[in-house]
Amino acid sequence: MMKLLTKEIQNKLPAIGSQSEVQDPVAVIKFFDPVGSWSWFVIEGEQQEDGDWMFYGLVDGFEKEFGYFTLSELQNCKRGLTGLRALPIERDLYFKPTVVSKLLN
Repeated sequence: MMKLLTKEIQNKLPAIGSQSEVQDPVAVIKFFDPVGSWSWFVIEGEQQEDGDWMFYGLVDGFEKEFGYFTLSELQNCKRGLTGLRALPIERDLYFKPTVVSKLLN
């Protein structure tokens, strides 16, 4: 199973709220559903007291919207599914940090 969040990525993530004044923030990670159309572009993230990670970014699902999501949500959202639909969320290994304005097009 793919490791969604490596130490290297953790060290590069801006803290939650640190990009709020940035006109066109940069998404640094892309997670995606390999058998669906959903993608999560992480702008900020930080570890919570319970050890989980909270992210803020652009979610491209039913529509494109900004919001918060956790690492555990990404890891567990396929629980109970079977067949191809059960394939876990992956991290796009080839995604390059991208300004959000380019992702909104």
